[in-house]
Amino acid sequence: MNTRKHLLGLEGMSAEEITRLLDTAESFKEVSERPVKKVPALRGMTIANLFFEPSTRTRISFELAEKRLSADSVNFTVGGSSVSKGETLRDTAENIQAMKVDMIVIRHSAAGAPHFLAGLLEASVVNAGDGAHEHPTQGLLDMFTLRERWGNFDERKVVIVGDVAHSRVARSNIHGLVAMGVEVVVCGPPTLIPMNIERLGVGVESDLRKALDGADAVNVLRIQKERQAAGLFPSIDEYARVWGVSADALKHAKPDCVVMHPGPMNRGIEIAQDVADGERSVILDQVTNGVAVRMAVLYLCSGGAAIESEEEQTTTEAKTTKGKQVA
Repeated sequence: MNTRKHLLGLEGMSAEEITRLLDTAESFKEVSERPVKKVPALRGMTIANLFFEPSTRTRISFELAEKRLSADSVNFTVGGSSVSKGETLRDTAENIQAMKVDMIVIRHSAAGAPHFLAGLLEASVVNAGDGAHEHPTQGLLDMFTLRERWGNFDERKVVIVGDVAHSRVARSNIHGLVAMGVEVVVCGPPTLIPMNIERLGVGVESDLRKALDGADAVNVLRIQKERQAAGLFPSIDEYARVWGVSADALKHAKPDCVVMHPGPMNRGIEIAQDVADGERSVILDQVTNGVAVRMAVLYLCSGGAAIESEEEQTTTEAKTTKGKQVA
């Protein structure tokens, strides 16, 4: 990450790069817990948020991250833009860059859209989700949440269950967790598991109870009906019965197995109500950690160095003020 101008995906990212990013996010989480939740790390920078798909958590999280880093941000929506009049992605991005934007955060329905912009523009590009390809900041915040709970990733097993075929979250989690040495098993209806996914270094299991055997964490994926062809599984009721993560299913996992979900949740389908709100759930922790992780990503992609603690920042500001008085 120290030499990366962009964050396009977790594929190919080393354990050292991921660790540095998670360490930086840990520093920024401390910033978010201060009375004044702001640092001048990106003061003077302008960041454009280009969201071509609907988003709640990711978009708000990036906006908060930008504000807490003191960056200037502008938001782009398709409905009120020239895209609705037929403007291409390239023209949209080049027009935004012509306004001297330093960084672009993009979510797009087309896989590879962030990579296209990264090869075209001078600005840094951060992938906020591209089609069914990757969602790197979600993968990172999931790993940050797990490391916060465990301390490290040694000898851990994570089960990713649900609509793996259409999930960009699953792919980023797989790339990141495998790089950190975690055993990853994917589970779901065979029609929702990509062919040859074992090549990514994961195990495959269609029986949820068997998949959960010895699991330290289960990441429950949303059924993405908007991206599916009809008939990929018999019925919603059968899906909930066979692959829904319930308290009964979790009896097969470790007693301290944590439950995750990237949201939005289909309660009663892929995850039971009592599980979503239960003691094992870290779903709201994921949302909280998303801001710190996205602060770290924006900061490191801008070429940032070490983060000052609150005490160090106060000392630096005092020295600066004293220097101005002397001058």
